[in-house]
Amino acid sequence: MKTRTLLLLSVGTALAILLAGGVLLFQLSSEQEAIEPSAVGEQVTVGDLAITVTSARDTGDFFEVDVVLGGVDDGLDSIRLVTSEGAIEPVSVEADGRCVAVTVDAQSCRLDFGLDGITSSSRTLVVRRGDQQANWNLGS
Repeated sequence: MKTRTLLLLSVGTALAILLAGGVLLFQLSSEQEAIEPSAVGEQVTVGDLAITVTSARDTGDFFEVDVVLGGVDDGLDSIRLVTSEGAIEPVSVEADGRCVAVTVDAQSCRLDFGLDGITSSSRTLVVRRGDQQANWNLGS
């Protein structure tokens, strides 16, 4: 190849890289800002769900989160406990004091998350309803 052809190819490549960088900057500038964690004891409304986290504790087999929640009759599929190993769904088997569904009337109950195979101590409760989200940092 001639030197002129190589120079034109390198200029074309540089322009393509510059254009891709500009597109990436535009995408990053239009992203939503990070969601600040909610405080324990504060009532938060996420879509059609009102939730208050009152306390949390690690019992070894389970991570228990005491909540007051109410909204529309629905399941708990929008609630997750996120650790560094991944997201954990709440236990849905009925037990004394355990939340198994969201009801219209506010209820005080406990969300239990199984800790099998979880070694990290990071715990973040995440609630997503529609396009809204709230989270609580409950562990180190």
